[in-house]
Amino acid sequence: MTRRPKEDRKRLLGGLDLGGTKIQAVVLDEHGTVLSQARRATPQEGGPPAIVEALAAALQDVTQPLALEPSALTGVGVGAPGAVNAATGTLLQAGNLPGWSGPYALAEALTGRVQVPVYLGNDVQVAVAAEARLGAGRAYRSLLGVWWGTGVGGGIILDGQRWLGRGAAGEIGHTVVRRGGARCSCGRRGCLEAYAGRGAMERKARKALERGEKTRLFDTMAQEGKDRLTSGVWLKALKKGDPVAVKLIDRALRMLGAGIASAVNLLDVEAVIMGGGLGTRLGQPYVDRLRVLMKPHLFVPQRPPDVHLAGLGELSGAIGAALLAEPAAEVLAPRGGPPA
Repeated sequence: MTRRPKEDRKRLLGGLDLGGTKIQAVVLDEHGTVLSQARRATPQEGGPPAIVEALAAALQDVTQPLALEPSALTGVGVGAPGAVNAATGTLLQAGNLPGWSGPYALAEALTGRVQVPVYLGNDVQVAVAAEARLGAGRAYRSLLGVWWGTGVGGGIILDGQRWLGRGAAGEIGHTVVRRGGARCSCGRRGCLEAYAGRGAMERKARKALERGEKTRLFDTMAQEGKDRLTSGVWLKALKKGDPVAVKLIDRALRMLGAGIASAVNLLDVEAVIMGGGLGTRLGQPYVDRLRVLMKPHLFVPQRPPDVHLAGLGELSGAIGAALLAEPAAEVLAPRGGPPA
């Protein structure tokens, strides 16, 4: 394998977006340009050690087209689901990662495996930071990012800075939109995620099927070779006018409209960015519907926030993760938008 001169390699950053089913990897140059991308499945057995090996393998996949080894990167960032301690690089809890229990020093373990500095952040928070820096949020000093997928996550930019609170800011999916409402995976009732999260909608769809309601959702899932109702399965069902899919997505959008508008009433941000698996797959038509559904709940409807689809698409999480490694390079400068 041909190696590049060191001066050409020192500014490259790796980013890993770790999800329950897939790992998305990218390499960024000093301008924030994606030079390479790769994807592989998240191991469903073996717990944290197996996931660390898969992360290392994803780095190998993404650097190979550039004629590099992962050790040639200046730094690597990982965006992980759940609660993280960024200072120690510890993933504290991650309910949707198979076999994960208790805190695990993920950054240290991966650093030992690939021999470069590794930085850790929450997956949605880093994705929103990437949109603020390089994507649809570049023109704004304040924004709310809402990542609509298996759950409903969020991230906040205020006055050009990420707002992390005490470490868990942006959990819009666990704001209550109906007191005493549907049971959420977190154990509480009435959370936005209990109505709009893909996992919750799948459970509701299965109950509808058991009641005898007509739906092709699960037939489509089987035809696609999937073991769950992915974003692509939902989109195909919606295009065919599947009644259960239409009903559940409509309900999700109504709840998202109320929940996001309430957050806007509190924060008065300039813009809302919609991302995540469902958000990016359903695309602009559903973002337009969301904008309309928000308006009746806004305290100042004459001045609604701008609402955009994530500009970086499915790569926002991996790009945001790579930006976590900037301290190792100190070369990626803001380009007209708020810093990450």
